[in-house]
Amino acid sequence: MRIPPFLPRFRGRSHDPRTATAVGRWLGLAILVCFVTGVTSHYLQQPPGWAAGHLPTRPVSGYRVTQSLHVISGIAAIPLLLVKLWTVYPRLFEWPPIRSVAHALERISIAVLVAATLLELFMGLLNTIQWYPWPFPFRAVHWALAFVIIGALLVHLAVKAPVIAAHWRRISPATTSLDARDPAGDVVTAGAERRSLLLGLAAAVGAVTLVSAGQSVTPLRRLVLLAPRDPRVGPQGLPVNRTAKAAGITPDDLRGWRLRVGGPKPYELTLTELRAMPQTRVELPMACVEGWSKSAHWEGVRIKDLLARAGLPDGASLRIVSMQRHGGYGVTAMDSAYTRDGLTLLALRLNGEILAPDHGYPARIIAPNRPGVLQTKWVTRLEVL
Repeated sequence: MRIPPFLPRFRGRSHDPRTATAVGRWLGLAILVCFVTGVTSHYLQQPPGWAAGHLPTRPVSGYRVTQSLHVISGIAAIPLLLVKLWTVYPRLFEWPPIRSVAHALERISIAVLVAATLLELFMGLLNTIQWYPWPFPFRAVHWALAFVIIGALLVHLAVKAPVIAAHWRRISPATTSLDARDPAGDVVTAGAERRSLLLGLAAAVGAVTLVSAGQSVTPLRRLVLLAPRDPRVGPQGLPVNRTAKAAGITPDDLRGWRLRVGGPKPYELTLTELRAMPQTRVELPMACVEGWSKSAHWEGVRIKDLLARAGLPDGASLRIVSMQRHGGYGVTAMDSAYTRDGLTLLALRLNGEILAPDHGYPARIIAPNRPGVLQTKWVTRLEVL
């Protein structure tokens, strides 16, 4: 079939399999890190039944590290994906557009891969600033898209395996043969153009990483130009996602507050009585799904001590109820692995001060290696599951 005159002609030497393979390696690594850390985050937020009692509470900063890597790799994947698409987009205009049934299936799988990846990264980026302009639930769709991407990527790698293998090395056989029959030096020019592109791409990825990773990587905190959270800004030196006002907490809610603990020997405590109990001081990070994190000093009563007073065995699973009226995670579950850990507190103080209302006054949960959305604020009841 003759090429129609309306199709564009591409003369750039970087629209070639070698460049696409080089960029694809970096992009594949970013997607792999993003997927593995995303699965880790999902299971810590919503653990499956078989994980009951076995959720890891060590290292205490585990969630801080994995979720930081998740957001950092996701942001780094954006320029990588754009350059990858730039190297291969002339294939959109190849003629004939469909050569066989296998070719049609290949193009459909690529369309699914590209569309799902673009949507996934776009949604993840907006999640870091807590903006959800879509009508569907973010977590469920984000989770499902991750597996669509991995499946489409595996199909793509299987189809393109011969091309990837041929161009994986720095000097591929195709480039060597072309160099041998092109004494004018066009291949050297193509190599220089490719190196310039890859160096520019590396600089772009490094730049977006440096100016966004500081919200979780402490040595880079002075460079948080693009990060939605500055870990140095917030009441009592800690950022806040949901304020007391946004959660619907009023002064009337705080007056006459009592903690109710269920169990064989249920009881209630006033704030004064809770403060009179033995206090434990710990240093634990607050790490949120949006990627920001910061360590802080917390002081309060151990959850295991509160359960023991109610006649509950060590390691009982809990339902934690907040006073909040608006927003998600007003009721959360705590696995037995956390309740038996001596670092899990019903915190009353933060960095040496009484909790600010925006940090959950009069009492909130803090536990090691636990997502920030599950560190429930404004706690009013502890119920045995």
